[in-house]
Amino acid sequence: MDSSVRHIGLSLGADLCWPAAFEDLLNALDLDIEHDGERMTFSVERVTVHPFDLQYKPKYDLVIDRITHWFNTSREWVKKIALMDGVYVLNNPWAIQSMEKHTSYAAMMRLGMRIPKTWMIPPKEYEDEGDTKVTVQRYNRLFDLAKLGEEIGYPAFLKPYDGGGWVGVTRVTDSASLHAAYDKSGKRVQHLQAAVQGWDRFVRGVGIGPQVMLAKYDPDQPLHGRYVPDEAPLTGDEAWEARATTKVINAFFRWDFNSCEMLRADGELHPIDFANACPDSQVTSLHYYFPQLVLNLLKWSIFCAATRRKPSLSMDWESFFAIAAEDIPYRDKLVKYEALADAHFDTAAFDAFCAEHLGDLPRVADAYFASDRFREVTRAKVAALYPEHEIDVFTNHFFDQVQTWRAHHPVES
Repeated sequence: MDSSVRHIGLSLGADLCWPAAFEDLLNALDLDIEHDGERMTFSVERVTVHPFDLQYKPKYDLVIDRITHWFNTSREWVKKIALMDGVYVLNNPWAIQSMEKHTSYAAMMRLGMRIPKTWMIPPKEYEDEGDTKVTVQRYNRLFDLAKLGEEIGYPAFLKPYDGGGWVGVTRVTDSASLHAAYDKSGKRVQHLQAAVQGWDRFVRGVGIGPQVMLAKYDPDQPLHGRYVPDEAPLTGDEAWEARATTKVINAFFRWDFNSCEMLRADGELHPIDFANACPDSQVTSLHYYFPQLVLNLLKWSIFCAATRRKPSLSMDWESFFAIAAEDIPYRDKLVKYEALADAHFDTAAFDAFCAEHLGDLPRVADAYFASDRFREVTRAKVAALYPEHEIDVFTNHFFDQVQTWRAHHPVES
């Protein structure tokens, strides 16, 4: 039986470590499999930017995209190959461009998730010319920011409605700090969101296809220490809810690769930020969790490329909203939402594929993440971010954290 090649493209920005690990592991697996009567191998390469004919045919079966949220040429190329050629892309480029945090808050509130009380506030400043000036003069009404702060309650967070990476986020504790933060916010439309009081656990769910990796998070630590090594950040029903919540959000917005931040307070999970369709993927921040992220990304990419999974070019929000309208407890709704998510991600077929074809991946990964090659990959990322006198210290630190992950995930002999 002749073997065809499945081509995976990596559309990258400043990423260094995860693409290198992804490529190394795929090459080490050296897959040559038969699936659904077809024999196939896999190749991976990094996508370059150049002029393109809208009618050209790309060779890729799947593209992992990391830059269309800010790099317009690549965004439009990704749209073309998904729309015209059926290339599967992580993530849906239209969802990334149009479904900002405001949309995600509104949608998940409708589904019944415990989203903190949130108001939208007009920007502090506007362009003082043209139609914008006329519109502001005619229709903008003065409002009492202090009264709004009292309505939300303190502490609260003032943050751009479409922001990312914590940029422009300010914790406010009273009227004075709210006014000071708003005065500095410039022309960006803002959300004012109530803080979750009394929380005792901050967890990030990083979803890749139907897989959700839960990571303990401490926002008060420096960047390299915010992801806290923990074998089980949540357990039991809480772990299920966190994973289901992340998976449902991603299926709802057709995101294959997205993270959801959740706070636990009084035994309940509160999603606070979940429009992160270019989630942190670097060894210098994830460290302990980095191998699992790479493995999940690798498995989902291989599955989608092997099965020639087709991109979802439209949403199916009505199915979720029909469940939201049912007069049943929220937990029962979440079970039904998760069933829709599993159908979207073909979870059963994915699990069966991995069991049949990727059984050797844990052994290959264990050897790789202990290797000198992976230490080199870690060092290259550290060198791109840290001053020279800290490179050795932090290379050893992050490499050692990965060895802790290996110890917690022993490979059966």
